[in-house]
Amino acid sequence: MTAIKHALQRDIFTPNDERLLSIVNVCKAGKKKRNCFLCATVTTERPVQVNVVKVKKSDKGDFYKRQTAWALRDLAVVDAKDAVKENPEFDLHFDKVYKWVASSTVEKNTFISCIWKLNQRYLRKKIDFINVSSQLLEESVPSGENQSVAGGDEEAVDEYQELNAREEQDIEIMMEGCEYAISNAEAFAEKLSRELQVLDGANIQSIMASEKQVNILMKLLDEALKEVDQIELKLSSYEEMLQSVKEQMDQISESNHLIHLSNTNNVKLLSEIEFLVNHMDLAKGHIKALQEGDLTSSRGIEACTNAADALLQCMNVALRPGHDMLHAVKQQQQRFSDLREQFARRLASHLNSVFVQQGHDQSSTLAQHSVELTLPNHHPFHRDLLRYAKLMEWLKNTDYGKYEGLTKNYMDYLSRLYEREIKDFFEVAKIKMTGTTREGKKFATLPRKESAVKQETESLHGSSGKLTGSTSSLNKLSVQSSGNRRSQSSSLLDMGNMSASDLDVADRTKFDKIFEQVLSELEPLCLAEQDFISKFFKLQQHQSILGTAANEAEEMDGGTLSRSYPSGVPQTVSSEKDMIRQMMTKIFRCIEPELNNLIALGDKIDSFNSLYMLVKMSHHVWTAQNVDPASFLSTTLGNVLVTVKRNFDKCISNQMKQMDEVKISKKSKVGILPFVAEFEEFAALAESIFKNAERRGDLDKAYIKLIRAVFISVEKVANESQKTPRDVVMMENFHHIFATLSRLKISCLEAEKKEAKQKYTDHLQSYVIYSLGQPLEKLNHFFEGVEARVAQGIREEEVSYQLAFNKQELRKVIKEYPGKEVKKGLDNLYKKVDKHLCEEENLLQVVWHSMQDEFIRQYKHFEGLIARCYPGSGITMEFTIQDILDYCSSIAQSH
Repeated sequence: MTAIKHALQRDIFTPNDERLLSIVNVCKAGKKKRNCFLCATVTTERPVQVNVVKVKKSDKGDFYKRQTAWALRDLAVVDAKDAVKENPEFDLHFDKVYKWVASSTVEKNTFISCIWKLNQRYLRKKIDFINVSSQLLEESVPSGENQSVAGGDEEAVDEYQELNAREEQDIEIMMEGCEYAISNAEAFAEKLSRELQVLDGANIQSIMASEKQVNILMKLLDEALKEVDQIELKLSSYEEMLQSVKEQMDQISESNHLIHLSNTNNVKLLSEIEFLVNHMDLAKGHIKALQEGDLTSSRGIEACTNAADALLQCMNVALRPGHDMLHAVKQQQQRFSDLREQFARRLASHLNSVFVQQGHDQSSTLAQHSVELTLPNHHPFHRDLLRYAKLMEWLKNTDYGKYEGLTKNYMDYLSRLYEREIKDFFEVAKIKMTGTTREGKKFATLPRKESAVKQETESLHGSSGKLTGSTSSLNKLSVQSSGNRRSQSSSLLDMGNMSASDLDVADRTKFDKIFEQVLSELEPLCLAEQDFISKFFKLQQHQSILGTAANEAEEMDGGTLSRSYPSGVPQTVSSEKDMIRQMMTKIFRCIEPELNNLIALGDKIDSFNSLYMLVKMSHHVWTAQNVDPASFLSTTLGNVLVTVKRNFDKCISNQMKQMDEVKISKKSKVGILPFVAEFEEFAALAESIFKNAERRGDLDKAYIKLIRAVFISVEKVANESQKTPRDVVMMENFHHIFATLSRLKISCLEAEKKEAKQKYTDHLQSYVIYSLGQPLEKLNHFFEGVEARVAQGIREEEVSYQLAFNKQELRKVIKEYPGKEVKKGLDNLYKKVDKHLCEEENLLQVVWHSMQDEFIRQYKHFEGLIARCYPGSGITMEFTIQDILDYCSSIAQSH
């Protein structure tokens, strides 16, 4: 077992820096006996770790390998099974219970005894030993060795200690020097003992020889101690002398500290006094300017502005802790507050007087603008007031209540002034608009309904009979005047032959110029006032803001502007923008109603004016939104644009409604329908107005609605027509529509243009076939019979053998249609077509040419049948194609 122990120490534990303390040969209980070894080991390095290692012999060699290791601290119980009888079985309780059977009871007891010792030394008795003989535990620690076990003598446990490399080397050198070191170990040991005794004797002699040296050293030490005592005495006397000097120096230091503290306090006091004097002292000149300064001259305003700024700096100075408790500071602050209140009252009173004076001065200039379509210029007034802009900013920061009061007063005075100016301006515009039409000034003063009815009546029954362009005239054409009864057919004919007169075009151009001038006058007026308000009242207006003008319009209806901010509170940009809009809305509250009234008047004068207004208003809205989408001007024009768009949509709807309500005469031919001519006029006018306009999309939508309504109404009138054939009505009107769309080149109506051309072509062909009919009726019936025989299966060459269709019957039929008879029939047909077609569209020659082509086609068809069915008969028609061409040409020229 000892050899195995040494082998395990060398091969397994030494490489891992462990020492083997005990070993037991065991096998697992109840299983096939496969022997292994349980080893108790400790590490050579500190802290010491104690392990129980399971080692087994390799199956393929004569060497051992480490299989499992458990830390001894994980061992909970050691069960020896029986404390009285000898039993080789024992259990070790780690994470689970391991049952072992030792090769002998002695090895088992030795291993358990070693585990008990290690438990006593390293684990402080944490392991429970059960069924273990107390005698075994007592024997494992003899009474003489208790102290070594308790005191930490490691050799009490270690039965074997391996030599280190140096010890091995020294022993090898000694053994090489002695020949019998291996053969006679006892003699070698005696030799070593003798040499050891000799060395011990030499050591003792050396110690005894050095006693004299020691005595000398002790004597020197005694002398040194005496010298030290003398030095200590001198140091004590020096210390007593310095003690008095230390007390004097402490007194001097304390005196210097008090002097330094006093100087520091004086410097700080001077600094505080200088701070208060520099920051809270207002010059006498500033005080005089605040109390008595001239607010009318530029020099006085500048002095007051500088004084107000200086006062504001004194009042807003950041006082240091404790300053507000000084009586002088409180008095100075109260004085500043009194000066601020006094100057604020004086400034507010003066500015109110300036506002009132502005209203009187500006109203005196209204007379010179009463006949001109211009608005008074407020630039001089703005220039004078802007001198007070810095003072207004001071007032806003120091006394917001008075600032707000001035804002309200300014809005009240200016709103009344602008209301007078704008109303007079719009009255001039209305007079100029109505004065452009006949007797405009006469009915301009009538109520709007009465003047509208009068104008519409004149447009219908005036002596000139001109086409005014008002869509309301269409549904009036079917009504006969009691004083001048005209048939509807003549009215429709007249409307189809006439276009808008030069006077009508001049009226619309004049209206367009007046409306543009109105907007051009209002725009700079509003922008100038808004810019002035922003600068004078110190409000931000140029930062971009989300949203559009249309959904940010605010309704005030003359309400007062209210703010709840305390004095000195800074406002955000959005709230200041809202304040600008509210002020502008209050000042110019009459602009939107007046614009709406002007738009209504223009729409009643001529509903086509809505086209001009839509384009002009859209352009101005677009321009205003590019400048500031949230401005008052952009919001107001956006709201008015909605009204204009509604009037435009209403104009389109009225035209469509009048198309549905149109009536035609039963006694006269239809010709070009009035709403077709009206659409042509509308499209031509719209194209000239909407050229490069921003609202082109609205016009395109209107075009689509109108053209579809025109198509439907043309078909409806054609179906109801009794005097004029349906194909003629469709052909003439769709030809007119196609010509109009081709001339105007409206891109959104390309599909409708193609549709109109197709309808014109189809109905032209239908009318030609219907009117031409069968000019050679008997001949046509004869050849229909021939074609029927051929269809039944008779060969074309054999048709002439049929009794009813022989050559004699063919010659008889041909003789009934000489050239003179054919020409007479064609002449009657020309007169009939001429009676159906109107003169405006000039389609007679086109239709006549189509009929000529159709007649020639029938002639060629008959010639072909004769050639195929009666070959070699020599039978021909009594007139030729050239005769047909001559007949048609001569008939057309004779008429």
